[in-house]
Amino acid sequence: MIPLKSEEELRELKDSGRILAKVMRELANSVKPGVTTLELDGLAEKLVRAEEALPAFKGYRGFPATLCTSINEEIVHGIPSDRRLAEGDIIGIDLGVNYRGYFSDAAITLAIGRVAPEINKLIDVARLALAEGIKEAREGNHLFDISARIQRCVEDNGFSVVRQFVGHGIGRSLHEDPEVPNFGRPHEGALLKKGMVLAIEPMVNMGGWESEILGNGWTAVTADRLPSAHFEHTVAITEKGPEILTA
Repeated sequence: MIPLKSEEELRELKDSGRILAKVMRELANSVKPGVTTLELDGLAEKLVRAEEALPAFKGYRGFPATLCTSINEEIVHGIPSDRRLAEGDIIGIDLGVNYRGYFSDAAITLAIGRVAPEINKLIDVARLALAEGIKEAREGNHLFDISARIQRCVEDNGFSVVRQFVGHGIGRSLHEDPEVPNFGRPHEGALLKKGMVLAIEPMVNMGGWESEILGNGWTAVTADRLPSAHFEHTVAITEKGPEILTA
């Protein structure tokens, strides 16, 4: 069953999303050559706790950090470490916040200094795919209308969408029903209703869609080791249309 949020619950989720967005802005300003992903993780935890919130990922199913930091060919679930970001890298930063028992989730991908034009295009298309998918998050549409629009945007631009990992419902738990794939056929899947809250998150590969999990049991990488980009927002379906809670 897909839970429907009350107006009171939506207000709490907006507060959670506001905190997450604030932390993300500060993190983005700290991403530069020479910084380690562990330093970014420490900053993220400090900023989240300063808002009297909790890092949603830390300890979740044993994940050891506040952030997922995924570099270059890493798709999602990269574990922060002493690795220093270098000119020409790209990094996906994924953060979840638990504020008073209400969860929000968002991700961005950033270029470190100058990157090749095709990598800039990859990032731009992943960001665009998220925006296009959100447009379909409307009452009366079907779940896979979101999926199909994301897939079409990505593939029309010559890239591929990851199949192994998907978006999800979110609210009083970090992961709720339904799963939100980034591929599918329009007019299929659950009917979208007011009060649903979805974490929509296209993961876009420069090469093929296939992925592998590294030996740490967490980090997903592209099978062909070509770069990947990831964007995510927490979105509420309202009578006025989609509302981004993590903008």
